[in-house]
Amino acid sequence: MDRTILFNNADKGTSLRFRTKLKAFISKQCQKEGVRIEALQYVFCSDAYLLDINKRFLNHDFYTDIISFDLSEQKGSLVGDVYISIERVKENAKTEGNLYMQELLRVIFHGALHFCGYKDKKPADVKVMRSMEDKWLKAYLKTIA
Repeated sequence: MDRTILFNNADKGTSLRFRTKLKAFISKQCQKEGVRIEALQYVFCSDAYLLDINKRFLNHDFYTDIISFDLSEQKGSLVGDVYISIERVKENAKTEGNLYMQELLRVIFHGALHFCGYKDKKPADVKVMRSMEDKWLKAYLKTIA
């Protein structure tokens, strides 16, 4: 069993099909970007759980769908944690008119893309990030079709 990428639940869970294919896909895509995954953990949680992390570690007092922590000790070898609010993902899916599972996959890929060096603070960076999310989502959905 591959333990390089883990999906865990904190106080909220979600069903996630094709986990083995998803892990292989993320690993392959990161390798293409020059990043080898040593250990990557995704933690699914509630808004309240993620808000607490946002306040304690980032001094931000607002809801978000994802927070990623790069714990790597050397460049190109990833050790990281990604926290995802299932409630935010569901809300964003409704707002954006997307299916919940597609929105969840987009956010999962978003976290991995951050570790590959993609940013999302400036409008130009957001445009590139969205383009990469779309590219990964399209490619992944083909693997499970």
